[in-house]
Amino acid sequence: MPLPIENIMRIGYEAKRVFQNLSGLGNYSRNMISLLANYYPENHYVLFAPVITDLYSMPKSVEAISPTSGFSKKIRPYWRMYKISKLLTYNNIDIFHGLSNVLPFGIKESGIPSVLTVHDLIFLRYPNYYKKIDQILYRYLTTHSCHNATKILAISHQTKNDLVNLLGIDPQKIEVIHQSCNNYFYEKVEESRKETIRLKFNLPDKFILCVGTIEQRKNQLAILQGVVQENLDIPIVLLGKPTEYMRQLDEFIEKNNMSKQLIFLHKTSLAELQAIYQMAELMVYPSFYEGFGLPVLEAQASECPVITSNISSLPEAGGDGAIYIDPGSSQEIGRAIRAVLTNNVLKNELIQKGTANALLFNDQSVAKKLMQMYQSLYNSSR
Repeated sequence: MPLPIENIMRIGYEAKRVFQNLSGLGNYSRNMISLLANYYPENHYVLFAPVITDLYSMPKSVEAISPTSGFSKKIRPYWRMYKISKLLTYNNIDIFHGLSNVLPFGIKESGIPSVLTVHDLIFLRYPNYYKKIDQILYRYLTTHSCHNATKILAISHQTKNDLVNLLGIDPQKIEVIHQSCNNYFYEKVEESRKETIRLKFNLPDKFILCVGTIEQRKNQLAILQGVVQENLDIPIVLLGKPTEYMRQLDEFIEKNNMSKQLIFLHKTSLAELQAIYQMAELMVYPSFYEGFGLPVLEAQASECPVITSNISSLPEAGGDGAIYIDPGSSQEIGRAIRAVLTNNVLKNELIQKGTANALLFNDQSVAKKLMQMYQSLYNSSR
């Protein structure tokens, strides 16, 4: 149902992730644009993207602009960082929004109000996860973008605190708007559809699920260690893009003869992910740091019990609908898994409280907060 709107606007977006990123940042970007187009279809949404792919099916009120000249097509990062600002006035953009920690150079000089979404400052919190050159580049681009943005959107209070404490950003410039959970995950999947997906990926009847890039920060090794320590004979599905961290997992799997217990999935569709959440016995997410932790909400909306970390923004996302563990304690993780698997009362309580928590992050509430922020910037610029 469309919501009332004060001014009709043309809103531009730095949209690289919309068309090129399958997971976190891409999902955030696609979800945001779709829910705005749904609740505020009077506006026009313009996506400035280096490459346009079929990863996103654009609603009627959305269009995409990409490089046209030979040089810009060849050097797409140059177009993204230096050319977009010059295209905004030509395309009558009223507000510009950088969706993933970066604004193009020249945005302040364009005179067009800008919003910058900052997801996290992991490169400052855990610099050992990044190459030195990447640390320097991310710090420069994020700091430069924060100082040139009219408004900063932090996806959690954790991220806002990090912006203030690590980069010295004025807290008055920052607004916290949590991510919404895609309505897709609240919908029940038919059993026949589940069975089709189960057969496609050769999934067992019961399994533990972990969703997220397979990397050190996400801490999947602790799940394997906890399962071994508790002697739990249940398959584990790790769904996410593999990185060099896989070597540590492979070594542990081989040493503990777990190869038949592990299933690795990557590049599943949204519909497949939806069904997999609903088939899982529980979702374990023992990350050391998250800007928000959307898989927690997705699992809760899917009526899948959640075990997650007691630090960073994860309690902010999970509310009272999750079991919280110390991510540094594989023993604690293992015990929590055993508790959910063997205690139906606890499991049902987690499902009920988790579902209620996920409803607090509904699309309409988030869309309204976003539009109020845009309207405020639009009115202030007139």
